[in-house]
Amino acid sequence: MKVKLPNASDVSAALKRIRSHVETTPVLRSDRLDEIAGASLLIKAECLQQTGSFKLRGATNRLLQIPKKNRENGVVAFSSGNHAQGVARAAHLLGIPALIVMPSDAPVVKIEGVEADGAEVRLYDRDTENREEIAAQIADERGAVLVPSFDDPMIIAGQGTLGLEFAAQVKAQDRKLDHLICCTGGGGLISGICLALSKVSPDTRVWAAEPEGHDDWTRSLAAGRIERNAPGTRSICDAILTPQPGDLTWPIGSKHLSGGCVVTDQHAFEAMRLAFRQLRVVVEPGGAVALASALFRLPDELRGQTVGVVLTGGNVDGKLFAKVLNRKI
Repeated sequence: MKVKLPNASDVSAALKRIRSHVETTPVLRSDRLDEIAGASLLIKAECLQQTGSFKLRGATNRLLQIPKKNRENGVVAFSSGNHAQGVARAAHLLGIPALIVMPSDAPVVKIEGVEADGAEVRLYDRDTENREEIAAQIADERGAVLVPSFDDPMIIAGQGTLGLEFAAQVKAQDRKLDHLICCTGGGGLISGICLALSKVSPDTRVWAAEPEGHDDWTRSLAAGRIERNAPGTRSICDAILTPQPGDLTWPIGSKHLSGGCVVTDQHAFEAMRLAFRQLRVVVEPGGAVALASALFRLPDELRGQTVGVVLTGGNVDGKLFAKVLNRKI
């Protein structure tokens, strides 16, 4: 059965639904970062959201729409960590049992975050096992609701609430966003943001940000069709490592996105350092990719303009973060 794509009205409805369950995260700026970028950056610190990432938005919107009579069998999700924590927290708040399928190499801080909210964890090997198949089998055995990490209309709409919130905060400053850069994995967040801005800030151009080797959105946008990443490609940006754009997110993104920016892991590390020193926030590698793009790979046409940047997550392993700050990696 063909799934109906979400629209801007779905994002607005999601914001009303989840408003009391999520934080309104701040918009930050820095003269130093503006100088490096050659643009005026308005930085949405979603790394300060509950559970440390934007994923709580979509998870909460999805779980709130499960009828109460269907909640006792629980929910199952698959994620490298941030969606896992979002689902675990939303399930905990709503009293729904949860099991999360996570890669065995996921950061310990993310696994511990899921377990702290009372969810079960089932680890798998990225190279030899298929997380979607594992999750689907468990959900079928338990009669549980499967909660995808991005390719779901309610997830997309929930993530898009960040865009509505960001636009309102910028408007309250009597400013406007010429552009917005957001990191991109499967595309749930960026497609939701596109829907949101199409309603409240239609002149804002939205750009995807990705790590080298996982630049499937950038290549797909250039080719006009979905391109996959090569199997086994690695990056330190674990939060946004997906094989290709989603079946639902691609039609939205391909319609609204202006292009992509691609950065190295070292760019991400430097963005993490600068975010800590200039903004006093902790950002994980994947969550820093949009800032890295703005600072080191900004397209020429964005220079001198007002550019929104989303820091999507802050769930970084403490030992890794210490190495990054001390330039040991």
